[in-house]
Amino acid sequence: MPTTEETQFRLTGIPNLAVSAGTPLSRYTRFAIGGPADLFAETSDETAFIAAIAAAHASGMPVMIMGGGTNLIVSDEGFRGLVLRFAADALTISGECVTACAGAVLQDLVDFANERGLRGLETLAGIPGWVGAAVYGNAGAYGHSISERVASVRFFDGTGVRVFDNAQCEFRYRESIFKRRKEWIIFSTVLRLESASAEKLQRTSADILKVRNEKFPPTMKCAGSIFKNFLMRELPPEVASQVPATVVREGKVPAAWFLEQVGAKGMRAGGIQVADYHANLIYNAGGGTARELRAVIAELKGRVRERFGIEVEEEVQYVGW
Repeated sequence: MPTTEETQFRLTGIPNLAVSAGTPLSRYTRFAIGGPADLFAETSDETAFIAAIAAAHASGMPVMIMGGGTNLIVSDEGFRGLVLRFAADALTISGECVTACAGAVLQDLVDFANERGLRGLETLAGIPGWVGAAVYGNAGAYGHSISERVASVRFFDGTGVRVFDNAQCEFRYRESIFKRRKEWIIFSTVLRLESASAEKLQRTSADILKVRNEKFPPTMKCAGSIFKNFLMRELPPEVASQVPATVVREGKVPAAWFLEQVGAKGMRAGGIQVADYHANLIYNAGGGTARELRAVIAELKGRVRERFGIEVEEEVQYVGW
């Protein structure tokens, strides 16, 4: 099997691909946690991206695709292989449709649509991360998800580039076919929006952003909410009966409610802290490690399981474990 140095040499021969070795992944994750990747490469060129995957596979090197790093928990030992990012961030408009490359910051997309008087994305204001990951995880807030506006997704399936319409993406609450087929890499998406008042859209997003920034300050080293909320209709009847009607919103029960019942607020392990004002907010208070973060998550999952007999499910993805 070729060495890391030989694989790096192959990668550096690919035009428009930036390659480095031993890059700390803590630089690229919102938790600011994670050891080094053997190799790290980034490009905004689809051809270079596909060539990099092929070169790594030819070398027998594992590949992990990374976006904005918002929802990743990378092990303290890092990743033994190639971490690859597709960073194309172009936003273009045609009528009431916006095409967004996967590397565009989601907030930039929201602002782009709002400024042009295109309604449909304004409630996604303040959700961190890139567009590709937002489609991958069907990101949403305030009763709306990005899937409502996705007309099509262009992606690489490991052998060629394909385009899926909305139905083929198999969107569900915080899920899509891309989350199940992790070898499929999103390049861009077309979003079908509607004409509206730019001023009203910007005001809506500004109000949401203000609330979100108070709850999840941009400087806080966190992934936003760590656990998925529950659909009320999917809870066991004996659990649903314990949930106060006042906490149910748009048919969802906040995971934070269950976490509050088991004493999550203010919990701490080393540098990892659960916010004392929000039970579903775990952050790196300084010097936290991935091992500590996973220990806190496991403890909270265990407490909810023991008390309610249900599993709280992470929104984050684990890398290098």
